Amino acid sequence: MKITVESIYADVVKIRETSPLIHNITNYVVMNTTANALLAIGASPVMAHAEQEVEEMTGIARALVINIGTLSTSWVAAMFRAALRAGELGIPVILDPVGAGATAYRTKTCHDLIDAVSLSIIRGNASEIMALVMGETKTKGVDSSDSSFAALDAAKRLNRDTGSTVCVSGEVDYVVVGESVITIENGHPMMGKVTGMGCSATALCGAFAAVNSSFPAAAAGAMAVMGIAGEIATEGSEGPGSLQVNFLDALFRLSKKDLKEHIRIGTEV
Repeated sequence: MKITVESIYADVVKIRETSPLIHNITNYVVMNTTANALLAIGASPVMAHAEQEVEEMTGIARALVINIGTLSTSWVAAMFRAALRAGELGIPVILDPVGAGATAYRTKTCHDLIDAVSLSIIRGNASEIMALVMGETKTKGVDSSDSSFAALDAAKRLNRDTGSTVCVSGEVDYVVVGESVITIENGHPMMGKVTGMGCSATALCGAFAAVNSSFPAAAAGAMAVMGIAGEIATEGSEGPGSLQVNFLDALFRLSKKDLKEHIRIGTEV
C-alpha cells in the first residue's frame, strides 16, 4: 500500500470541504484538546456521553471515536450502545484503549468492545497494544513504558485476530494491516509533554476515516499530519504551553508544501 503526500492532502481537503461530524465518547481530561484539534483540521466534533442520546448522535455522525481514558459504568454502557449502532449503520469506529494493562477494568472493557464490535482502527501506545494481546504490561498510569517497535508483533497479532487496522504510536508510528506495515517517523519528543496528544491523534484518525474508506490509509494520514503539525509547532515553541497553541495553528494552516517538506513515511511488507 503506497501512501503519498497527494493522497494524504486530498483527505485533508475533503475534511475541510465536508466538515464531517465526529462523535467522540472520550475522557474529560482531553475533551477540549481533541475538540479543538478536530476543529483545526476542519472536522466538526461532538462529545455526547449520555446513554439516552448516544445512538441518535451516532446516527448522524460520520465516525465514532471511543476513548476509555476516564471510565465509569454509565460511560461504558454508552460506548457499547453507540458502537453497536455505528456497526448497524456502517459508520467507522475507532478505539483508543487508554491505559489498557494498567487495571483489569480497563483491559476487560477493551476486550469486551473488541468482541462485540467490528472496530475500524485501534490506536494506542506500545504498552496499550501489548496489553490487548498479552494482558498486563508495565505502564506509568496511561503512559507507555515500551517502545513502539516492541509492540509491532503484538499489533500484527491484534490485526489478525480482529481484522482491525492497528496503529501503534511512539517515536516511530506503525500502522499494521495484513502483512503490510506503514511507518511514520514524524513528530517531536516535546509532544509527549502535552496531555491529550495521543487522544488527539485518535480523534484525527476518526476524521480521516470519515472521508477515506481505506482505514490503513486513514490512520497513516492522520498520524503523518499529527506528527508534521507537531514538528512545525515545536519550531516556534518555548515549551509545552506554547506548543499546544502552536500545534492547533499548525493543523489549521497545514499545506501540501508542509507535507512535502516534512513527511517521513514508508511501507514494509
